[in-house]
Amino acid sequence: MYDAATTALIAALPHPVLLVDMAGSVVKANPPATDLFGARIAGAQIRAHLRQPEVAGMLERVLDGAQQGSANFTSSSGSRETVWHVIARHVGDGTVVLSLGDVSDIEAAEAQRRDFVANVSHELRSPLTVLSGFIETLQGPAGDDPVARAEFLAIMASQSERMTGLVADLLSLSRVEAAEKIRPRTPVSIDMVLKATLAALRPQIEAAQLVVSYQVPDTLDDIPGDYDQLVQVFHNLIENALKYGSSGGRIELSAQQMAAMPGFDGPVLRVSIRDYGEGIDPVHIPRLTERFYRVDKARSRDSGGTGLGLAIVKHILSRHRGRLLIRSAQGEGTIFDAVLPCAHRI
Repeated sequence: MYDAATTALIAALPHPVLLVDMAGSVVKANPPATDLFGARIAGAQIRAHLRQPEVAGMLERVLDGAQQGSANFTSSSGSRETVWHVIARHVGDGTVVLSLGDVSDIEAAEAQRRDFVANVSHELRSPLTVLSGFIETLQGPAGDDPVARAEFLAIMASQSERMTGLVADLLSLSRVEAAEKIRPRTPVSIDMVLKATLAALRPQIEAAQLVVSYQVPDTLDDIPGDYDQLVQVFHNLIENALKYGSSGGRIELSAQQMAAMPGFDGPVLRVSIRDYGEGIDPVHIPRLTERFYRVDKARSRDSGGTGLGLAIVKHILSRHRGRLLIRSAQGEGTIFDAVLPCAHRI
């Protein structure tokens, strides 16, 4: 019933495909299906391998006569889970074709989108609730109290700035993600980028009474980059050090060219921003570049943080084929290293 042409056809397909008879026995399996289920899948009962409720129910309906059906099936390999979209369809002669497509990336993207929408909604709801409450209060008796009015208006201005910053960071993140696959190639002087960034942050540095040590040679090679985006990277990193490392009294900026570094093909430029503040518990470090992830949520919001700064840094460095490295220990401060490939290896 299953000739050489049928066998050759399913063998040529890149995703797992199974031919199943009406009793549920696997009569043919192509190499990807054998890799997924094991060599003993041929002749086995498909019910024994697709036991998750959603896909098992769909399979029973098709074997009972439904023309076709689909459902998701999750397989595990070590610590990695793969989500497969299983499609079952009758093809005549009492045969059902099962094809499995890997939809893990689609499912992950959808989960990320849901989390992102939920986080944005939460981040906007808090200041909007505060503004709404104070507006209602000012429309009442407090509107005639100059002291209360001044206090409430200051809080309202702060919450408004918070929302403005959040929207600005969301738009920035969206622009960065849209251009992430386009590698910038314009030569950029990292010395100019860092000096421009420090000049913009000078009022905050002076207000925090911090000493900034600048150890960046003016002989460094240019790197391929987007000047404005690199300014944004170091603005976020230095501002982060100002907000959370000011207790240490000083910040160190340094840069050096390195002939090689694991993960890079050729020489790189490493720019380090070090603070001597409270430091970060290492348990938090792997998640610091996630959107809206905060080590201390209350403190971050009080300092005007949106929870998107390091996510933006990560995406910009990814566009530049670079990497963000974070080292920290509680009580010893934090070091952020931005590693970027050098220009002459483009």
